[in-house]
Amino acid sequence: MPPTDLTAGPTAVDHLTAPPHNVAVIGAGVAGLAAARALKAEGHRVVVYEKSDRLGGTWAYDPRVESDPLSLDPNREIVHGSLYQSLRSNLPRQILGFSDYPFSTKTNRDPRTFPGHQEVLQFLNEFAAEFGLVESIRFGTEVVRVERDDLENDRWVVESRHQETNLNELFTAVVICNGHHTVPKVADFRGREKWPGKQIHSHNYRVPDPFEDLIVVVIGDGPSGTEISLEIAAVAKQVHLSSRSSEVRVSKMDYGDNMWQHSKIDHANENGEVVFEDGDVVHADIILHCTGFLYSFPFLKTEGISVEEGRVGYLYKHIFPPKLGPNLSFLGLPYMTLVFQMIDFQAKWVAHVLSGKARLPSEEEMEADVRQHYQSMEEKGIPKYHTHSLHFELDYLDWLANQVGAKGVDESARLVLKSYLKFFIGRDKWRQKDWEPTNLM
Repeated sequence: MPPTDLTAGPTAVDHLTAPPHNVAVIGAGVAGLAAARALKAEGHRVVVYEKSDRLGGTWAYDPRVESDPLSLDPNREIVHGSLYQSLRSNLPRQILGFSDYPFSTKTNRDPRTFPGHQEVLQFLNEFAAEFGLVESIRFGTEVVRVERDDLENDRWVVESRHQETNLNELFTAVVICNGHHTVPKVADFRGREKWPGKQIHSHNYRVPDPFEDLIVVVIGDGPSGTEISLEIAAVAKQVHLSSRSSEVRVSKMDYGDNMWQHSKIDHANENGEVVFEDGDVVHADIILHCTGFLYSFPFLKTEGISVEEGRVGYLYKHIFPPKLGPNLSFLGLPYMTLVFQMIDFQAKWVAHVLSGKARLPSEEEMEADVRQHYQSMEEKGIPKYHTHSLHFELDYLDWLANQVGAKGVDESARLVLKSYLKFFIGRDKWRQKDWEPTNLM
């Protein structure tokens, strides 16, 4: 059976009144919802595919964990969510919302500066309801294939599966918003596969109870690693936090008599020992990998997109593949930024480009821009896995806003972010509740 043709007219963006597109949006998380709103505001027809039975993406808490705690078994049933029960946003509510839709909820309000995941999900549900987005979402529908169908007219086949039925449909544009907190990245060290204790990735961490009275090594001292370590320490016998930095030496941490910081793991032995580069040795029961996630697009069946060492390439401004844009785009890849605002500006730019209100440079110019960016990173010694890290610099967000004639990040948000970062930089470890917006200096 041929695919259902949802395309509508020519897709080339050659003038300021391009025909409306039929757009497939993959995922109904933050990026998918922002994309749906922006696209509908520009008159495009939108179908949002969502594998689960509710919106929210990574903010939809799922108590289930995968059968393989390290998520390496290809035959495991994949659980999309990675939230643990106590997780809170690592950005304060003052800078958590969209540029024109501040973070606020009518119900389930959290008095804390850093809201819990329940309130963030409520915010997204209220956002979707206010802009009539739910009617565009196909829940319980997994996208299994996205492939370019017609090179001349730039049509795309989206194959989806609902229950036991597969459906092929044609679109003129596809926006990929499937998130990047589902496929775990596992630490690699000598002896990992033969180490006899239990290993788990934070993707499969929900509550601290399974760690009671155990000696735990936590790999990764980012926000999740730190917060989970503090939570586990309340029930565990000992917690040893391993940092990627080679300059770290074993030391007692301030937040408890049973917590130590270490350098990177050198190797693990079959007798249960974990040996750190700082020379210390711990006989542990569990190794918890808080080592982040991988970008993954298993449904994308097209050339020109690669994922290598944490880099999705080639992408112009982290969004458009030069050879496939504007009809294929990615939202939400960058991190270490005001994520909701960034995604909002990205979505509006994509919608404007598809409408003809904004123009992309030529394919050659976009490729040159990407190459220059990569070369600049190499010259500065920035590793490839930091390609999509914005390091909380706001120039990119302001640039995106300028493309759609919007105001960039406002001064109040900049002040909050500056205070927030100033409070944490240079601290060995931190708790979110230590910072309040009254500390604006």
